Amino acid sequence: MRLILASASPRRADLLARIGVVPDAIDPADVDETPGKTELPAPHAERLAAEKAAAVAGRHPHTLVLAADTVVAAGRRILPKAEDETTARQCLELLSGRRHRVHSAVTLIDAEGVARHRLSTSIVTFKRLEMREIAAYLATGEWHGKAGGYAIQGHAEAFVRFLGGSHSGVVGLPLFETRALLAAAGYPLG
Repeated sequence: MRLILASASPRRADLLARIGVVPDAIDPADVDETPGKTELPAPHAERLAAEKAAAVAGRHPHTLVLAADTVVAAGRRILPKAEDETTARQCLELLSGRRHRVHSAVTLIDAEGVARHRLSTSIVTFKRLEMREIAAYLATGEWHGKAGGYAIQGHAEAFVRFLGGSHSGVVGLPLFETRALLAAAGYPLG
């Protein structure tokens, strides 16, 4: 049973390896990730995971295709993937001293084309960040391309006062939900 990971994220491949899963191929999906005008954070993550899986499944019939999307939300606001330092700074200043949610959606399309979906929602609370802490974090560069402008698996973990939910989901692939989807599809797990 071949498994295709529909993601260019090395973190997702690393997380899969933690549960003994090595995809047969990695084929990133190229979908528009712009939120709809009234789209809320959790449905946005679910839609993108489903669209990514469908796009890649069309290129790999009769295989398992796994896709995921992670959205950082402050209230109803979807925070962007930080592509520049200004955006990362704005995200960190917004998250400083407050609670936010991280929605990580997973879609698995099986060999018959049946899609299964799971959503993991975690609550993260950051300490109040001082400007020098934000500047030092920005200097690491690990915020680049990360939803909400931070990577919990790196230096930003020191900012986390509270985490309720899935650490792997905040990183980008909730392992409990992913393993359940793979098992339901008959994928051999150790």
